[in-house]
Amino acid sequence: MGRVLGLVWEREPRVWGLLCVRRRGSSRRRRQCSSRVTVAPSSRISLPQRRPTSSESEEGFVRSPMEVCAARAPGKIILAGEHAVVHGSAAVAAAIDLYTRCSLRLLPLADDEAGAAVLELDLRDPGLTFSWPCARLREALLTEEVAGAQEARPCSPDQLASIARLLEEHGIPEAKIWLSAGLSAFLFLYTSILGCKPGKVTVSSDLPMGSGLGSSAAFCVSMSGALLTAAGVVAAVGGISSEGTGWELVGKDDLELVNQWAFQGEKIIHGKPSGIDNAVSTFGSMIKFKKGELTNLKSSNPIKMLITDTRVGRNTKVLVAGVSERASRHLDAMASVFHAVNSISEEVSSIVELAANDEIAITSKEEKLAELMEMNQGLLQCMGVSHSSIETVLRTTLKFNLVSKLTGAGGGGCVLTLIPTLLSNLVLEKVIAELESQSFRCFIVEVGGQGLQVCQGGCSCFNGDVHWLFNR
Repeated sequence: MGRVLGLVWEREPRVWGLLCVRRRGSSRRRRQCSSRVTVAPSSRISLPQRRPTSSESEEGFVRSPMEVCAARAPGKIILAGEHAVVHGSAAVAAAIDLYTRCSLRLLPLADDEAGAAVLELDLRDPGLTFSWPCARLREALLTEEVAGAQEARPCSPDQLASIARLLEEHGIPEAKIWLSAGLSAFLFLYTSILGCKPGKVTVSSDLPMGSGLGSSAAFCVSMSGALLTAAGVVAAVGGISSEGTGWELVGKDDLELVNQWAFQGEKIIHGKPSGIDNAVSTFGSMIKFKKGELTNLKSSNPIKMLITDTRVGRNTKVLVAGVSERASRHLDAMASVFHAVNSISEEVSSIVELAANDEIAITSKEEKLAELMEMNQGLLQCMGVSHSSIETVLRTTLKFNLVSKLTGAGGGGCVLTLIPTLLSNLVLEKVIAELESQSFRCFIVEVGGQGLQVCQGGCSCFNGDVHWLFNR
């Protein structure tokens, strides 16, 4: 059991708009992930809290730092319960197989002694690179030695002020000053875990920014995973992920530590995050949450969704406030709406755990899930958080007898469409073609898969999925 530190829905993630000092030509390189769903048994999982030191193995040997490593963390969707969860209803969230990948190479200390050492952040998708001299970081943050990565700690007001002064030196335009939040989280996590060691960090992502798919949480989780692996505090348990790509799984205790650090990064970006996004990104699978309590769900059958990014930005804080204002004006009516959403979320959580062993049972399960999604969308419309772009997606998919609902805050963002197991690829291609003809962007994902995975110096994924991160 864990406690949610305030239920504030994800505000516009602000990770990829980090400040750069030079721009180079770079084509977007996106990989379509397709993982077989693998989930943990039903259990309680905890949100960030203090934990014992994990830098020693069971045999008592201290793990060795890694000079080259990488980590990847998934995005998330809300299957049911958006907005109503703020008012006490249950909600269901799940990991998806769209990832943010973070790689790290520690650079020679000789450069540091000569005063030439730098910390470099390379953002592959926008083609931006940013760097800081290590000496300047030490001067600004007064960081000589790492205080200890085995226990996550919050960014103090003094640290945050020092980081802000570092960013001011590089003249972030006032119109984009909010973009510095992601950069601040990066600097805090790196220097807190590794000190001011010279290194190069490379980030790439499948997730669209600011669309409600948990891009900022995936950034913080993958970053924390890579940094803690480099520090020798976190290590793979030896099991290869279900894709067979060389990405390795991480033990539960280490995942807890990564989750705690990632939550500290999320607090820098969002102020008062719920902790749900980083928990789903860290642990994977599906989670039901209600009044601060999280329950891990076991999905017995793969679930596929078509995610449509409307490319319409929205202000999560305003949308959440709008629902609360409507609830205050119509107490009884909105209480009934929230109660209905709670019932839907509880039933969704039961259905995803229901075993279906043949086509008839699978089809019945999918039909029930589709009906619940349809009802949930209707209730979200009652809350006033739909949008013309969302309604366009709903009408388009309905022409093909497919059911859709918004995910996240609404007001734009992304829409989920359930893909039945028996749906032909030809029909799916037609749906996608029609949606993309309206300037929407589509992703096919599997729901409820693995959380954080790491790739250490000698593993085979360095010849595949992340090899290019280190050699471009």
